[in-house]
Amino acid sequence: MASDRLRDGDPDGHAVHPEDFTLSSDPWALFAAWMAEAEASEPVDANAMALATAGPDGLPDVRVVLLKGLDPRGLVFYTNAESAKGGQLAANPQAATVLYWKSLGRQIRTRGPVSPVTPEEADAYFASRHRDSRIGAHASRQSRPLTDRPTLMAEVAALSQQYEDGPVPRPEHWLGYRIAPVQLEFWQNGAYRLHDRVRFTQAGDGWTRSRLYP
Repeated sequence: MASDRLRDGDPDGHAVHPEDFTLSSDPWALFAAWMAEAEASEPVDANAMALATAGPDGLPDVRVVLLKGLDPRGLVFYTNAESAKGGQLAANPQAATVLYWKSLGRQIRTRGPVSPVTPEEADAYFASRHRDSRIGAHASRQSRPLTDRPTLMAEVAALSQQYEDGPVPRPEHWLGYRIAPVQLEFWQNGAYRLHDRVRFTQAGDGWTRSRLYP
């Protein structure tokens, strides 16, 4: 059946991709190239990234955030530091991520330590957001119980009136975080589940590369 072929990734489902990416020696150049292709291919939020964290109890937690910065320093996302993930990162500043692009049959996994971006970086990105999103960052007590939606919308309305005639400042608890990967793994769909996997592992100032079984 067609659904079986799609699951198994045969040539009638996902196309078999060339293996040239497995020869790359620079994970950041490869990441940027795949990201550019995803932005041209994915219909919505090509930068959607599953973010896994764990608190002191070691129990993992995962949710989707948006990747907002990418360079050799790491991957940047922004959130409320008083949220569940903010609390987990304060207690255990490490994370793992996955970006998956169904249209391309590709994914990138990373894992590594996490640190806050500078206040200047956070201010610059916050100022670039839509005004309503900036208002929402003030109104939302992220991850905490909410009586009902009208309560939230009333807070949004009050804040919109408060900041009607001026700029909306960045809340102190609204921060950016940078994940500095110690590992990056690139996965590409292959026929009959014979996928290509290449893992880059940090080694001093450079990277070692290894190919993995599917």
